[in-house]
Amino acid sequence: MKADGRGVESACEVLRMQGVGVAARTYRACKRHAAPPHAFSDAGILDVFHRLHQRDAKGRPKPEVLYGLRTMTAWLSRNGFPGVSKHTVDRLMRLAGMNGLVRGRKTRTTVPAKDGKRAGDLLNRDFTAPFPNHSWVTDFSCVAAWAGSERPPG
Repeated sequence: MKADGRGVESACEVLRMQGVGVAARTYRACKRHAAPPHAFSDAGILDVFHRLHQRDAKGRPKPEVLYGLRTMTAWLSRNGFPGVSKHTVDRLMRLAGMNGLVRGRKTRTTVPAKDGKRAGDLLNRDFTAPFPNHSWVTDFSCVAAWAGSERPPG
């Protein structure tokens, strides 16, 4: 094999020319040691994830692409990977660049007035002050006002 130019050293030399630095010693060390058991199941799950990203004849993605961690773990358990850990699924989803569809309402911090008018800009966006205590600026929607019998938390 070595005489034909198909030895490990010549293959590693070609890989080095392509920008992949692999030493022959590294190849032989990997060949000598067996792969860990989870590497095979990880490869199977990653293969499923890559197949999910393939589009159908109409160009639509599969709906499973939108699954989050819990749903994807349950789906994998039903489809050939019983007892798969949610931590494994989380790690492999991040590796595959997948994250579930996030649904729900966004946090609403300010409720607009019924007439839709806002308070005027009395400073005309000029936030410099000629002397201390000349201008006070705040976002009144975020300032806690504890009045009456209510007490602040804590």
